[in-house]
Amino acid sequence: MVHLVHQFLTETARRDSARTALIAGDARRNFAELDRESDAIACALQSAGIARGDRVAVMLENSVEYVAGLFATLKAGGIFVPVNPSTKADKLAYLLADADVRLLIAPAALARQVLPALEAVETSPSVLWVGTALPAGAKGLLYADALSSPQRHPADPRLIDQDLAAIMYTSGTTGRPKGVMLTHANYVNTTWAISTYLGNTPDDVVMCVLPLTFGYGLSQVMTAVRVGFTLVLERSFAFPAETLKRMVGHRVTGLPGVPTIFSTLLGLEAAKTADLGSLRYLTNAAAPLPAAHLRRLRERFPQAAFHSMYGMTECCTRISTLDPADLERKPTSVGRAIPNSEAFVADEDGNRLPPGQVGELVVRGANVMRGYWNRPEDTARHLRRGPQGDTLLFTGDLFSQDAEGHLYFVSRKDDVFKCRGEKVSPKEVENALYELDGVLEACVIGVPDDADGLAVKAFLVPREGADLSEAAIRQHCRGRLESHLVPKLIEFRNSLPKTDSGKIRRAELTEEATTSDGNTRPLSRVAGEG
Repeated sequence: MVHLVHQFLTETARRDSARTALIAGDARRNFAELDRESDAIACALQSAGIARGDRVAVMLENSVEYVAGLFATLKAGGIFVPVNPSTKADKLAYLLADADVRLLIAPAALARQVLPALEAVETSPSVLWVGTALPAGAKGLLYADALSSPQRHPADPRLIDQDLAAIMYTSGTTGRPKGVMLTHANYVNTTWAISTYLGNTPDDVVMCVLPLTFGYGLSQVMTAVRVGFTLVLERSFAFPAETLKRMVGHRVTGLPGVPTIFSTLLGLEAAKTADLGSLRYLTNAAAPLPAAHLRRLRERFPQAAFHSMYGMTECCTRISTLDPADLERKPTSVGRAIPNSEAFVADEDGNRLPPGQVGELVVRGANVMRGYWNRPEDTARHLRRGPQGDTLLFTGDLFSQDAEGHLYFVSRKDDVFKCRGEKVSPKEVENALYELDGVLEACVIGVPDDADGLAVKAFLVPREGADLSEAAIRQHCRGRLESHLVPKLIEFRNSLPKTDSGKIRRAELTEEATTSDGNTRPLSRVAGEG
């Protein structure tokens, strides 16, 4: 029985060794090759002193080396700590110190940001460099040299499924990032649930443009290796036309994405005629997909099932999924809890609320995190003991739930604000804005206003060639929204700030908010008021 994450790879390599596991640019690995490569790197890690429970950070772009480094860490008994390669030296130093990282796998090309971070950490980790040569002034081992290790198999670290598999740092849109502790059992359960509701088989070919340093992208790797299907890795979605060509060439069957990815895809002229008949499902998470985008996706890919999902790092990336069969009658829902878990809406005291009422989403099940690394106070705020002695996660997200158990995202608690004494959910306004064909991206915040307290401000990125005016936008919104929800301020931009996982940085836009005379003022918020 498979109960550890790295056993996914070992078992799939034994069962289906010749099947292609990864395609990353010009690089390819079948499952047997990927298993051997991760074994060699695991041996090098153990030779460097990595033992059960030690943290190993991987700071690579989407690549074969990233995936091999992930499984090598687990085979050696370590705990995997993903670090985005765009992380600057000061933040990298913080992550390395906070997680007490023993070894870092990093590209030699990023030595200029890695070496200063290493110098700033009191107990500097050793480094496994990915590149053709060691960077000037650097110590460590080259990845290519580690592959030539005479030892074939790493020593068994004797892990159990309650051991930590990963510490995933949250995106850190506000404050210092927190490390979410996820166990082998978390991943084993969640990958089983995901592959079950998606109906994955070894014949699937899934395109992943999501960064593997974030949970949604990482889950594609975990699920692919567990099921035994082929994963096509892209480093980003920066060149969507080229990605589209590869989707056609590889006969991709699955595409996980976020709203910004799907919005870009819909805007591609080539996507209107590209042969994507092989595509059997699309998944959306990280942020709710506007109804207008969903409608256009279904028109463009009528043969593909669309899975609207909701998740967070604290729940091993997945909390709920909407059955595609329910999409017509519940288009704004993110579905029901994934298999072997439960999600319900509660008041501030944790009491379950009846259908239709808005409260905080609470999750229980095998997908719930162990807690936050070295942050007992934060852990205590979000994890509470349930009536059966189990652990409940209070997500901080506001939801409602219908009589059938379907969930409806309302807002983050700290996104809700009041305008003229009335509550404003930014997501409600954004959904109305996305109904306009000329809107590519939208973000709504509350800004200080002498008359309204907080006025509704909309940041918009128009589609190329779109003819949008403030008057037309307000007229559109007046026909769909209550008066206090209609944007008082509208600002057009070429782009909106985003996290590396594709989420719009609402907090960054909020920090920029000013009064009409340019003087900044603190913003008050309403969080979960009855």
